[in-house]
Amino acid sequence: VQLQASGGGLVQPGGSLTLSCAASGFTLGDYAIAWFRQAPGKEREGVSCISSRSGSTYYAHSVQGRFTISRDNAKMTVYLQMNSLKPEDTAVYYCATTRLDYGCLVPRVYGYWGQGTLVTVSS
Repeated sequence: VQLQASGGGLVQPGGSLTLSCAASGFTLGDYAIAWFRQAPGKEREGVSCISSRSGSTYYAHSVQGRFTISRDNAKMTVYLQMNSLKPEDTAVYYCATTRLDYGCLVPRVYGYWGQGTLVTVSS
């Protein structure tokens, strides 16, 4: 199982950015997959996820209505579309996957992690 996150960068407040997570070594549709983020001095938090069984999506309250997670099984890629970005969205963003079908936004549930991609929201 391998995950490769990309798409981070510097964006102004109110702007948009799309992160991508390229997956390999497993069948994407059989796994739950999620985006987490970690800001300096803070714990890693769940941002959004897609469950494996139902394909349902979940979002942290702080990003609800602004972020959208999607999955392209054919391209083996998961996306995180981020709109109306705020300075507090600044963090390293990670994608992760698990065969488990509970705790979709809980970091300890995930056994496979990609490297992070830095998102900086600043004017």
